[in-house]
Amino acid sequence: MNTNRIRIAVACAAAVAVVGGYGLYQLGVQQGALFVSTRQSAAQAVPIGPVPQSVAEGEAATRRHISSGIKAGDLDPLVGRKVLYYKDPMAPGTKFERPGKSPFMDMMLVPVYADGADGGAGDPGKLTISPRMQQSLGLRTAAVTEGMLASELSAIGNIAFNERDQAIVQARAAGFVQRVHVRATLDRVAKGQALVDLYVPDWIAAQEEFLALRRMQGPRLIGLVQAARQRMRLAGMSEHQIELLELTGQAQTTITIAAPIGGVVTELQVREGMTVSPGATLFRINGLSTVWANAEVPEAQAALLHPGARLVARTPAFPAAVYDGKVQALLPDVNPGTRTMKARVELANPRQRLAPGMFITMQFTDTRARKSLLVPSDAVIQTGKRSVVMLAEDDGRFRPVQVQTGAEAGGQTEIRSGLQAGQRVVVSSQFLIDSEASLRGLEVRLNPASQAASAAATAPVPTRRASHPTIETTAKVEAIGTETLTLSHGAVESLKWPPMTMEFKRPAASSVPAKLKAGDPVAIEFYIEPDGIPQLTRVTPLAASRNAAGAKP
Repeated sequence: MNTNRIRIAVACAAAVAVVGGYGLYQLGVQQGALFVSTRQSAAQAVPIGPVPQSVAEGEAATRRHISSGIKAGDLDPLVGRKVLYYKDPMAPGTKFERPGKSPFMDMMLVPVYADGADGGAGDPGKLTISPRMQQSLGLRTAAVTEGMLASELSAIGNIAFNERDQAIVQARAAGFVQRVHVRATLDRVAKGQALVDLYVPDWIAAQEEFLALRRMQGPRLIGLVQAARQRMRLAGMSEHQIELLELTGQAQTTITIAAPIGGVVTELQVREGMTVSPGATLFRINGLSTVWANAEVPEAQAALLHPGARLVARTPAFPAAVYDGKVQALLPDVNPGTRTMKARVELANPRQRLAPGMFITMQFTDTRARKSLLVPSDAVIQTGKRSVVMLAEDDGRFRPVQVQTGAEAGGQTEIRSGLQAGQRVVVSSQFLIDSEASLRGLEVRLNPASQAASAAATAPVPTRRASHPTIETTAKVEAIGTETLTLSHGAVESLKWPPMTMEFKRPAASSVPAKLKAGDPVAIEFYIEPDGIPQLTRVTPLAASRNAAGAKP
């Protein structure tokens, strides 16, 4: 009986353990913090999932170094590389001589090795991502190719009259308006259609003189006849009218003015009964066989157009109709609100259905093409100050490269400098890689000015700056370096620091006691530089200090 009870109790305990373990496993998967530890201690467990593999491996290496007593300058026997220093991935500008916990973040420091590789992360100029992490991120690359940029430039615009297809009708002589055949603006007229009848009194005398000289006989009158004919021309009569006078022998007192071209009357300045003077404008006629379309082209794509480029146009008024045209000129006029340039386009209008003011869309099919380096547009990261792509190299290494971009069309971007044909760039997850590279300080390498500024910011400051508040506390000396002091201090309430051991930049040589050694208690004064590095301004042995009472916020 007792044996059975024991067996039942053991079975229940095992079932509870299995169910509880599965529940914890599901919780860990849901929270994305599942840890794998196969034949490793808790200090060597490497997190996977949302934690970057490079940081996780670096923290695991740091824990191993702590347990093995490895510090900066020692050889890591597991990887066969020499440790240069330790750093916080979130504050890569600070160097630490010993492994441990970061004073800035709740995370372990990461070792940086002499061959330029940090704990599973790659050298300082590059970023290394394992194939497993590349597959998890869905990382894809594409080759830098050389080819023609496929143009898909389109624009919108409005129809306007073709100002080159225009005629002005004027009066050649003074007269009176007898009849107006076209009585309203925008009336359509055909070439040769009568517009207005004018009575010109000045023509009567010139015509009667010409007819009288023709009736007279004699070789000496030939010159007088020619002079009379010239006088009629100067009075404003056309050659057709003079020929009609010679044929009929009757003076013409009324002249009918016809339309020189077909189109619409856009200006009407004459009415019946008016008196007109020589040179007065009577009509303005615009042709409709061709029209202009003023296309609004984005300023960044204006370089793709050139005079003579072909296009097709469509209008919502006649969806089934397609109009052919070409670019006449790129006008030197930029709209400051929309940042577009005007392209003057000439369209054929065979049925004369396109009217001024009509909305139209245009698709340019014959833009200027040239060979150039092309990358997918998704590969380019626009930072606002420059354009960057993530270049994929061998052995899973990636590095940011600054490029100069050109035109963009069809999902392709022209690269004018920074890349070579055959190289591969990242086209997916590049923003994650760029963020990791920025945390590692790789962005400084892209900009010499920021690199100089960073070097100046990390330079030792011998004296206290008045603009930075100082903090006083007590500590114990752990190690004395040439540029740093490793100190163990208590909690600093003003900075919300827990008790920890960390490195401080040394103050001026005169501010460090000459007999100071490891293990001595000291009173210190320091401030935090803009880059987050603590800078000592005073170090006093605790026995000679008047401020040995602890921290002062």
